[in-house]
Amino acid sequence: MRRPWEADPSAGFRRRLGGTAAELGNSRLDDDCPDIWELDNGDVAVIGRDLTEAYDGRLPAGVRIGHDERLVILPGNMLRAAKRDIPDA
Repeated sequence: MRRPWEADPSAGFRRRLGGTAAELGNSRLDDDCPDIWELDNGDVAVIGRDLTEAYDGRLPAGVRIGHDERLVILPGNMLRAAKRDIPDA
């Protein structure tokens, strides 16, 4: 059965949402993760630390991680900085 949504691996990067990790004090290097990007198809790519195994077994009720998914953590200040680039619904 096909899922209602699938990630499109052919989508390109359109624009960064928020600031770079270095600008926000989350990295010592300009090219270090984490990062948040809007893709050219409107989806969002998140680069962060993979903590799937660390959170396995203590997910809230109803939360599932698919076999091809990962739980990614990024600094809260990075998401708050991205808010200005994300339109209201």
